[in-house]
Amino acid sequence: MGVLKRFEQRLEGLVNGTFAKVFKSEVQPVEIAGALQRECDNNATIWNRDRTVVPNDFIVELSTPDFERLSPYSGQLGDELSGMVRDYAKQQRYTFMGTIKVHLEKADDLDTGLYRVRSRTLASSESQDQQAQRPSSPGPSGAVTNGAGYPARPAGAPPMPASPPPGGRPQPRTGGAAPGPGAAPGAQTRRWIEINGTRHQISRSTLVLGRSTEADVRIDDPGVSRRHCEIRVGTPATIQDLGSTNGIVVDGQHTTRATLRDGSRIVVGSTTIVYRQAEG
Repeated sequence: MGVLKRFEQRLEGLVNGTFAKVFKSEVQPVEIAGALQRECDNNATIWNRDRTVVPNDFIVELSTPDFERLSPYSGQLGDELSGMVRDYAKQQRYTFMGTIKVHLEKADDLDTGLYRVRSRTLASSESQDQQAQRPSSPGPSGAVTNGAGYPARPAGAPPMPASPPPGGRPQPRTGGAAPGPGAAPGAQTRRWIEINGTRHQISRSTLVLGRSTEADVRIDDPGVSRRHCEIRVGTPATIQDLGSTNGIVVDGQHTTRATLRDGSRIVVGSTTIVYRQAEG
């Protein structure tokens, strides 16, 4: 059973179904959980051969109505989301610099049903110091980051770790496939997909896309099957239809299997996915 599905089942049983009632609006807990997983994937940094570090401090920004509805449960919901991140990290063999924390904050510029996730990596001592400095009222809202972490750090905040542990300098996370023909010695191929402006790293040999909570990348589109298609890393990378109802279109052609190149456009349901890859 996938991490998201286990999280969803756990949440349904909490407080005699209170959470199920609270979330009968547009923002669903599994959506937030999926966004936290993507935040880890998109900001994973290889420190050495045995250690890939991901963020451990997250803020989920919500519209005023959603925040007011969820704030009474923010402590327990934050704990459940933190546990989900921990389970996902174990599955992906990610590690953390400090304690995992998930906080809810209000953002006045968001409409009901919309949310935004920010993250950063904090060492254990920093996490404790930041918690002591965090105001009791919601923090500044409306700030948008590109995945590099929170906006400007508060005055007097401890600096971020300046150097990695012994074994090498931090490097961008890359896919696990061997470099293709003609690649420079030691070069690795980075692979990712872009959906509605959001980047999803391909860090494993296969990536399942679909509407199910068990899919590696969840696509909220009624025209997409629960397990719609699968991208397979190789030389070259390929995409395979998984018996979906509406099939896949790759670079304008209806198909059940196709080779992917940098810039390939994949259409599932009414959603367009762009496949990207780069050396180094």
